[in-house]
Amino acid sequence: MRLAPLAPAPPTLLHFRMPMQFEKKNPRVVISTKFGEMLVKFYPEDAPRHVENFLNLAKMGFYDGLRFHRVIPGFMIQGGDPMSKQPEREMHGTGGPGYALPPEPNDRPHKRGALSMAKIPRESNSTRDFNDSGSQFFICVADSSGLDRRYTVFGEVYRGIEVADKIVALPRDENDNPFEDVDIRVTVKE
Repeated sequence: MRLAPLAPAPPTLLHFRMPMQFEKKNPRVVISTKFGEMLVKFYPEDAPRHVENFLNLAKMGFYDGLRFHRVIPGFMIQGGDPMSKQPEREMHGTGGPGYALPPEPNDRPHKRGALSMAKIPRESNSTRDFNDSGSQFFICVADSSGLDRRYTVFGEVYRGIEVADKIVALPRDENDNPFEDVDIRVTVKE
């Protein structure tokens, strides 16, 4: 018995040379306030854990409704503390998501517009923990090179820095907490 020859196999992907295309993810966020929007880009190559953490919290809605609770003219505005929703102003700046992040020091400068992770207080005094806060961040409104390599820069406001200028100019109490509430909404754009 003679077998019939096999028909040629249909072409498979191995037979074609198609260039593979990878989509580079370049997530950005919009920080919205009553004074306008700040658009933020990230530095995942310099601070991957901080970028991933911030994006995850933003996607969960963690930052929505929190306030900028610390403003220091000529320096920065700070937000990201869940305690900032509380009426007890002395608690603002003491909260977080329940964990800290190990610092990712890098060569990104604390220039105007830099997005950096705050340190958390150890106690009621002003001594800061070595670790970074899991959620509190600040945006520099002026160059602050004294913080370079001590705090983790993980992004930058690339449009809307004038919004931070309006916030930092608000009247504030002795703890640099603005008298006027400035709520935050963070939206991820991928």
